[in-house]
Amino acid sequence: QGALVEDGGGSVQAGGSLRLSCAASQYTYCNYDMSWYRQAPGKEREFVSAMNSAGSTTYANFVKGRFTISRDNAKNTVYLLMNSLKPEDTAMYYCKGHRWGAAPACRPFVYWGQGTQVTVSS
Repeated sequence: QGALVEDGGGSVQAGGSLRLSCAASQYTYCNYDMSWYRQAPGKEREFVSAMNSAGSTTYANFVKGRFTISRDNAKNTVYLLMNSLKPEDTAMYYCKGHRWGAAPACRPFVYWGQGTQVTVSS
């Protein structure tokens, strides 16, 4: 555990913003696709956003135009900037890292963060 360390969660009013961060440990010759998921109590975990090792991004429809994913490779950190937050965005947010590559050391492996709580009030 502790392969991914998240920060930035908290409580905010509707319409406000938060920026989540996820620090990861990486190997030089491996590729890392990073993504964010969220899960509300009693609900299934759902995909939020992703950025692969080439920089391509993907967003769930319910966050398009509001959330922005980015990464700083020098800091081994991925971010999720959340603007125009809504009460329905309230959930535990999880960072996911997928390691892959042709080198023997780059065995496919998935890392999950511990989760950071985001609460949006009306």
